[in-house]
Amino acid sequence: MPFVRITVTPAPSPAAQQRLATGTTRLMADVLGKKATLTSVLVETATAHWTIGGEPAPMAAHLEALVTTGTNSAEQKAAFLAQAMALLSAELGVLPTATYVVVRDVPAEDWGYGGLSQAARR
Repeated sequence: MPFVRITVTPAPSPAAQQRLATGTTRLMADVLGKKATLTSVLVETATAHWTIGGEPAPMAAHLEALVTTGTNSAEQKAAFLAQAMALLSAELGVLPTATYVVVRDVPAEDWGYGGLSQAARR
């Protein structure tokens, strides 16, 4: 039951936002072995003043994926980081070097869906 938040500025087209969501869902399934039907992706467009190195960033993005602790290897996470960055670049164009993709492990007791924690589902 992964959750992915993609934040980007300026806002890409609705079609690009859908491709980001669909592509990220596919990566979560194919690379990290998550169920696509339970993968939730939020594409947020930011109008905030985004800077990198203290300078305004004309284009910026951040992708953070939440997964249950212990469900993915370091190799799987590394592959996801690389492929997610490639997806961001393909959809958004040239991005700053300081464009971060994060896979955050969350303990099974600390999150869930449908009113049950991941630990309870085991």
